[in-house]
Amino acid sequence: MARDVNDTTPITSRNALVEWFEAGVKTPDDLNVGTEHEKIAFFDKSRAPVPYTSPAGGIKDLLEGLGAALGWEPITDREAIIGLYDPHGMGAVSLEPGGQFELSGAPLATVHGTKAELDAHFAALEPVARRFGVSFLDLGASPKWRRSETPAMPKQRYGIMAGYMPKVGSLGLDMMFRTATIQVNLDYTSEKDMVDKLRVGLALQPMVTALFANSPFIDGEPSGFLSQRSQIWRDTDGDRTGMLPFAFEPGMGFERYVDYALDVPLYFVKRGEVYHDVAGASFRDLLDGKLAALPGERATMSDWANHLGAIFPEARLKRYLEMRGADGGPRSHMTALPALFVGLFYDRAALDGALALIEGWSAEEREALRADVPRLALEARIGGRRALDIARDMLALARGGLARRARLDAQGRDETIYLAPLEEIAETGRTLAERRLEAYHGSWGRSVDPAFTDCLL
Repeated sequence: MARDVNDTTPITSRNALVEWFEAGVKTPDDLNVGTEHEKIAFFDKSRAPVPYTSPAGGIKDLLEGLGAALGWEPITDREAIIGLYDPHGMGAVSLEPGGQFELSGAPLATVHGTKAELDAHFAALEPVARRFGVSFLDLGASPKWRRSETPAMPKQRYGIMAGYMPKVGSLGLDMMFRTATIQVNLDYTSEKDMVDKLRVGLALQPMVTALFANSPFIDGEPSGFLSQRSQIWRDTDGDRTGMLPFAFEPGMGFERYVDYALDVPLYFVKRGEVYHDVAGASFRDLLDGKLAALPGERATMSDWANHLGAIFPEARLKRYLEMRGADGGPRSHMTALPALFVGLFYDRAALDGALALIEGWSAEEREALRADVPRLALEARIGGRRALDIARDMLALARGGLARRARLDAQGRDETIYLAPLEEIAETGRTLAERRLEAYHGSWGRSVDPAFTDCLL
């Protein structure tokens, strides 16, 4: 999330929260896709992480230079520039806690639009980064620096989160400071459509994690996992992460998600430019004006929107749906993820096929699959089948959905062209993580240092 929402409308009832989600319903002719990606910056010469400020040029300088190149406006936190926004559109650039540089893409009509957006982003960023001797890794976790070596960004909310994370999990700080992801945001056309898509997104997210597995190193050596990023999420904060088993129960809808979100502890309450640390407190108390840290203060729609952005299940509901299971990766993966889910979600036959694909899986089976995928990736199993075989079926459904959408680029190609890197992984059964481990044990000479030349965006 590049910017916290600013809507001071008081929340007068639980039903107002349900209506907030209902306001996200789109018509079938107005479905968009938004793509986000994070990338880990480092100095070419020293291979050290890039701090917020540095005599050689830091994250602050990258933001200022990129803002000037694009004509985008700064986002600030107590006068520190911590992001950019497009004054003529809905795109933004933001910072993750360890300086991971994130493009939060605008909602666009096609994956072709996503590709053009990415091309424009990198075309503007590359000369700025080159000026300061900075490059970006295409991995899902930083391969070498320890947590203590990773810089922190000057964002109030991250300071609050960093203080709270060790109380609720052992790897939350690793999640904040050492991981990178690709995410895709998609629309829903009704409450039922939202439920169908959320269930498919949650159940198939382990297959996405497997296909995109690309974080096999930590602290300068193999971690034992193909997706260390996904493993980190499993020990971050059980109150706000996971596979949401309730989403598969009868009666699932906007109201049920409201009740879930109300029971997730708060991180902060923002008033003006100040983020008040209320980590662990109840949103229900804020609704009732009984929050101990802010007595008499009542919840606003800003609080609700900001709170929803601080909940981290594998698939997340806002006024759209976020798919959150993929490791960061090369540029081809930044268009492959939106293509996959546009194909599955924006064609009814493909969505019905995906619902049939996940039918009969129990909550325990889904959770066991999520637990196995970080280590086994495509060799994990559910319902007697390998994740690899399910991923192949999933890709076939997405390909059919994209072909039926028939959204063509200037060369007359439809959006199926963006599935190619995933189809190649599914055909060979070899993830990026496995290929990079092979290099580590071979041409890299059991060192992660070559990642800083071989794993670049």
